[in-house]
Amino acid sequence: MAGASSVLSDDSFISRADRTLLRLERFLALVSGLAVFGLMLLAVVSVAGRNFFNQPLPGYVDWIEQAMPLIAFMGVSYVKREGGHIRMDLVIGRLKGRPLMAVEFVTTFLVLVFMVLMVWGTWAHFARSFDFGAPMWSRDSSMDISLPLWPAKLLAPVAFSVLVVRLFLQLLSYGRALVTGETNPPGVPLPLDIATQAQLEAGHVVGRDED
Repeated sequence: MAGASSVLSDDSFISRADRTLLRLERFLALVSGLAVFGLMLLAVVSVAGRNFFNQPLPGYVDWIEQAMPLIAFMGVSYVKREGGHIRMDLVIGRLKGRPLMAVEFVTTFLVLVFMVLMVWGTWAHFARSFDFGAPMWSRDSSMDISLPLWPAKLLAPVAFSVLVVRLFLQLLSYGRALVTGETNPPGVPLPLDIATQAQLEAGHVVGRDED
C-alpha cells in the first residue's frame, strides 16, 4: 500500500539528476492539477448553460477526452518519486539492507521494462493519428466538435518517457546500494516507520494550528 516516505539527497550524480528531474516532474504534476481545475470550470459552464440558457457547452465530452491524459498520466513520475503509488508491502516491509535493495532493484527493473514497452506502444498509437498532410495534422478527431486527437495521444508517451528516466535513476540508486551495502540510497522513496509518520503528521497539524 502507499505510505509516507522520504527521499534523501547528497552530492552524488544520482541525487543531482534526481533533483533536476524533480523540477520537470513538479511542473507536469502542476499541469495535471490545472487540468482538473479546468475541467471543473468547464462543468460549471456547461451546467449553467444548460440550466439558464438551455444550451450546454458544445463538445464538453470531447474536451474531457482531451484532458484525461493530462489528469491520468502527467503526474505519474512525480508520484513514483515520492513513493505514492499503491503497492503491497507486506513482505517488503519486513526486509532490510541488501535483501530489500535486491527486491527493489528487481521490481524496479521489471517496471522499467514494462514502461519502455508502453512508450513504444503509445508512440505508435500517436504516430497512427498524426499526419502532416491531414487537416489539423490529424487522421482522427473527436465525434462532437472534431477536435484532433493526436495532442492527447502524444501526452502518454511523453509522460511515460519521464517515468522511464525516473525508473532508470532509481534502478541506479538501488544497484549502487546493493553493491555498497548502504541502507539509505539517494533519489528513491524510503519508507518511514509508524512513529516517524505520526511525528510528521503531528507537525503538519501543529503548523496549521499556528497559522
